[in-house]
Formats: sequence, C-alpha cells, structure tokens
Amino acid sequence: NPAIHEATTGPEIYTDLAGEVDVFVSGVGTGGTISGVSRYIKALRPTMQAFAVEPVDSPVITQTRNGQEIKPGPHKIQGIGAGFVPKNCDLTIIDGVQTVTNDQAFEMARRLAKEEGLFGGISTGANVTAAIALSQMPEYAGKNIVTVACSCGERYLSTPMFQEYMS
Repeated sequence: NPAIHEATTGPEIYTDLAGEVDVFVSGVGTGGTISGVSRYIKALRPTMQAFAVEPVDSPVITQTRNGQEIKPGPHKIQGIGAGFVPKNCDLTIIDGVQTVTNDQAFEMARRLAKEEGLFGGISTGANVTAAIALSQMPEYAGKNIVTVACSCGERYLSTPMFQEYMS
C-alpha cells in the first residue's frame, strides 16, 4: 500500500506542482497514502511537512505521538480513524496531526459537492477541512498545501450525510 503511493501518487503530486509541495495532508485509513506520498516527496524536498488527519473523537495517532495511553472512541468519519495506528503508517515521517469533527467532515463533503462539483465522501471532507485549517495558520500562509480526494460521495447517498437531499 505505501509502495504504490510512493511509486505513483507521490510522483504525480510532485510533478504536477513542479516540486513545490510544502505540506501534504492525508487522513489515515491504512496509512498507505500518507506514508508513501510523504516518503517520496520528502526524499526530494526534505522541508515538506506531512500532516495526518484523524477524528477528534478517536485521536490515536496524537495519543501515540505524545506517549499517551491509546483511547479510541466512536466517530462517524468512515475510512479513517480505525482506533489503532496501522502498521503501514510510518509515524517517523509525520510532522503533525490535524483533528476533525464528524460535523466538519460531513459539512465539507456537502460543500465540495454543492460549491465545487467534487462528489467526495466523508474522509475527503475531513482531508479538505484539515488542509483549510492549516492554510489559515500564519506559518502556512502562501504555502502549497496538498491533499487528496480519497473517497466518493456515491457510497454515502443512503447515509445521513446526504439524507436531506434524498427525501
């Protein structure tokens, strides 16, 4: 899983931005995307920072990085936050963590569909929420912050995320 992202997704992002990738933001499901992409880009641009995205209600990566007892919790952001740190997730290349609430992830996924025509799922909403939060911090002003649309909204048409539009 990380190997395919290191061989494909990482080079695609790096090439498309002519190497000017300052920050990569990715939710952690299996850990493959953040590990593979970050490994590739950091080899060429060591100053690039990688931020993991996880549910605020189940911050196991944050807890692990801080040496705390892991206390996973229930959340509604499908695709990330499994309640443990996956073996594919290389914590040594992660520079920081952004937590996202259920409501933030759902609302951003809806906004992306309505305002941008991007029909992403809940974890895509979480990634974009985290990327925007970073972009609003003074230290990341003017930086190229990249994330991925890792889920499709079609899977969630029958869930509460799009319920108001389906009745």
